[in-house]
Amino acid sequence: MSVVPFPPMKYPLVAILRGVKPGETEGIVSALIERGMTAIEIPLNSPDPFRSIEIAVKCAPAGILIGAGTVLTLDDVARLHDVGGRLMVSPNVDPEIIASARARGMVTMPGVFSPTEALLAAKAGASSLKFFPASVLGAAGITAIRAVLPADIMIAAVGGVSDTNFADYVKAGITAFGLGSSLYKPGMTAAQVADRAKATIEAYDRAIGQREGAA
Repeated sequence: MSVVPFPPMKYPLVAILRGVKPGETEGIVSALIERGMTAIEIPLNSPDPFRSIEIAVKCAPAGILIGAGTVLTLDDVARLHDVGGRLMVSPNVDPEIIASARARGMVTMPGVFSPTEALLAAKAGASSLKFFPASVLGAAGITAIRAVLPADIMIAAVGGVSDTNFADYVKAGITAFGLGSSLYKPGMTAAQVADRAKATIEAYDRAIGQREGAA
């Protein structure tokens, strides 16, 4: 079984644009990319999500990972592939969904909470694991579960994580994150999202720098 690896990124941060509309997608996605974000997820419970994903794919340069969140069906996977999406994020672990996305060359990030779910996702060939909600598990909880997981699988904390608490997770060795409402909320302008992205990346750099300084 071949696993599609999560591509190396200076900033392993996934911008989650839940609720974005097609008419504003290009401006917001471009603003995020200009500030240094390289992975963008548009959840499928957003308005006309596949149209927004298609727009995002077309306006993003090579190397930017664009995809969908809240992927629940095989049809979702097929439609995501048809519009050029390369990132499949789901709230649960469904080996059939993971296999379908993997067969299409997609990076996969299923949602997990327990050791059982995390190990099942790893066995199914997931590229990375989305620990959600991270605010409930905390950095210590994720670290404890990570001890029994394959050493090479990417671990991301999602849910309640923002520029205000990166340091807590980074100290524990968790350096990948999914960022939702702290980065984007429906109704925000591209300029506002750009400001949030700038603050987010600056906070991430500080957290990484603090960890390296303490090493």
